[in-house]
Amino acid sequence: MLTHFRTYNLAVQFHHACCSAKMPGYLKSQLLRASSSIALNLAEGSGKPTPKDQLRFYFIALGSLRESQAALDLAPIRMPSLIALADHVGASLYKLCQSIQS
Repeated sequence: MLTHFRTYNLAVQFHHACCSAKMPGYLKSQLLRASSSIALNLAEGSGKPTPKDQLRFYFIALGSLRESQAALDLAPIRMPSLIALADHVGASLYKLCQSIQS
């Protein structure tokens, strides 16, 4: 269904990577909710009939990415590869939103 949606695939990859992150339970729980929200909102937005509706969900996904990045910042141990993947997802989300707005 969404196999050709690059940003969605990156979001799923990011969520799976977050599952193995080592951090305190309260942060990991928040990270997993936020990272899953990215993929879920991209999927829901992709099914909306108008660009305006799609964009609303894609911006929610971007907000969830920022929340995920904040959780990674708060973690006591730096995870450079996970941070880099989050940045890659963010760039893809940003480009997606920009392409719809123009």
